[in-house]
Amino acid sequence: MRFADSLQALFPEPRCPDQNGTAQNGLGLLLFDLDGTLINSVPDLAAAVDAMLQQFGREPAGEERVSHWVGNGADQLIRRALADGDEAAANAFPASNIQPWRDAFDQAYLAALHQATGVYPGVEAFLKGISLPKVLITNKPRLFTLPLLESLGWSQYFSLVLCGDDLAEKKPSPLPLLHACHEMKVSTDNALMIGDSRHDIGAAKAARIKTVAVSYGYNHGESIALSQPDLLVDNLLQLVASA
Repeated sequence: MRFADSLQALFPEPRCPDQNGTAQNGLGLLLFDLDGTLINSVPDLAAAVDAMLQQFGREPAGEERVSHWVGNGADQLIRRALADGDEAAANAFPASNIQPWRDAFDQAYLAALHQATGVYPGVEAFLKGISLPKVLITNKPRLFTLPLLESLGWSQYFSLVLCGDDLAEKKPSPLPLLHACHEMKVSTDNALMIGDSRHDIGAAKAARIKTVAVSYGYNHGESIALSQPDLLVDNLLQLVASA
């Protein structure tokens, strides 16, 4: 596959030499978000949240509300569910109070991960067709990420997988993106972040990495266009040149 002109235009030549003095030209690394970018995980997440809530005698939240709560890891998702979406109240929950709810959520969600979650149109073909190194950067805990990738048959696509509990900080911090570039020995000038939320775009901008946003993701109910990505697409195959 050859990249579309709109994407190639983000990486004009010539590039500045890297730290080893080697000339760097063009796109060399793809960084991917997971939930809302590659897969629609809301149905499984909502089912797990609802099972957790009902186990403790509370009303289920439903997919629509859960779709606005995802993107900052499992603990924050649980906090938002307990606070009915009130962000201030969610952040006020002590960590020690979350654990029983987290145990119930983990049990319910792990049961769903062995069935592949819905893949967005164009994603499978894009992952298969693009030979550049790929890194998955997700705020999802490793406990959930690896079984999910295995169930989807995607483990071989990614040279590196960075999860929400791997580093000291997660998105919207730029740390995971910078770590990925360092590990893959690729300049941030030659990397591209593909995501669906303001956290993906904000982390990339803080790392001075070019961005592509997908229009179909979650982003807490806001238009991702407000985050001003370098490119906005409805399908990842729009990043590929027509035959």
